[in-house]
Amino acid sequence: MSALSALPFLKPVHLRSPRSSPGGQRRHTLPASEFRCLSPEDAVSVFEIEREAFISVSGDCPLHLDEIRHFLNLCPELSLGWFEEGRLVAFVIGSLWDQERLSQAALTLHKAQGSAVHIHVLAVHRTVRQQGKGSILMWRYLQHLRCLPCARRALLMCEPFLVPFYQKCGFEALGPCEVTVGDLAFVEMQHPVRGHAFMRRNSGC
Repeated sequence: MSALSALPFLKPVHLRSPRSSPGGQRRHTLPASEFRCLSPEDAVSVFEIEREAFISVSGDCPLHLDEIRHFLNLCPELSLGWFEEGRLVAFVIGSLWDQERLSQAALTLHKAQGSAVHIHVLAVHRTVRQQGKGSILMWRYLQHLRCLPCARRALLMCEPFLVPFYQKCGFEALGPCEVTVGDLAFVEMQHPVRGHAFMRRNSGC
């Protein structure tokens, strides 16, 4: 629910800070910034960020902890986390869907033969919000999807106040979503995923 770069998407970037020990030996450090697919071991960190981001706004989370683990077991390649110094600071989780529009079943199902990626949630840690990380992560995620031969388009549902944010990310509104959660109503949006052959040739996918 819920100009960055002119360079083609590459495999997860690892930026290291050169630090030296007193003896002049370079000591091991964690990557300063890393993008990678999530694993079930990341589920608790994901849920902590999501809970803080959504509970105060809507009173509920798009995905509960068991659902996060469910999707990260079934389709980890449809997730992407942003780590700084080894700490998760933002993430996206998706699954495959096999219909033109989202339905209530899309909230919990992964349709392995589908060609639409349902983006369940995008969230950023409270300590690094208002820094443009959500837009950057979504851009990276869409480039990542272009490396996956199964993906033809991305779908999401969001509250109306978030429509301008996703429009800036290249999504178009399809109209009201048939999915409801409690009293909340959503707008359904989509983004085409194109250029598989080009992206594979130019990104090492």
